[in-house]
Amino acid sequence: MKDLWVSWDEYHRLIEELTFKVYESGYKFDSLLCLARGGLRVGDVISRVYEMPLAILAASSYREAAGTQQGALDIAQFITKTGGELSGHLLLVDDLVDSGATLVKVIDHLRSRYPAITEVRTAVLWWKAVSQFKPDYHVQYLETSPWIHQPFEGYDALRPNQLAARLRSKAAQ
Repeated sequence: MKDLWVSWDEYHRLIEELTFKVYESGYKFDSLLCLARGGLRVGDVISRVYEMPLAILAASSYREAAGTQQGALDIAQFITKTGGELSGHLLLVDDLVDSGATLVKVIDHLRSRYPAITEVRTAVLWWKAVSQFKPDYHVQYLETSPWIHQPFEGYDALRPNQLAARLRSKAAQ
């Protein structure tokens, strides 16, 4: 499989299934951290279901060519969170594990800057076979390592003037 196309309905189902897998495992986490941008929607749903504040850490390596080419990993210096510092058992969520480099580096980053974190478990929608990192929770294991087309990616190449033209066209109909 060269490409995997995911609809909004499928995407939401996968997030719910991931949330269920964490619940079924019995893992009790004290803090919830998502990696922005891909993990934002995943983290948002989990935080709502668990009634827990969502911490956000921006990390990016797919910035080139409308998000299709991986470059150097950039991890934000600060985490945004309400309700105090990260501590105890942490659930770290993202959309996928591709090479695994991002999660490895983020976990190292967290361990060096947040000594109050005693355990980190990871949860993702997709785990690719090429990854050198195995997440604790995942929904789909992808042996062929396809490019995943997520439903929100249409916005990566959409510019404000294009959006304006599209909305004006729809309004005129």
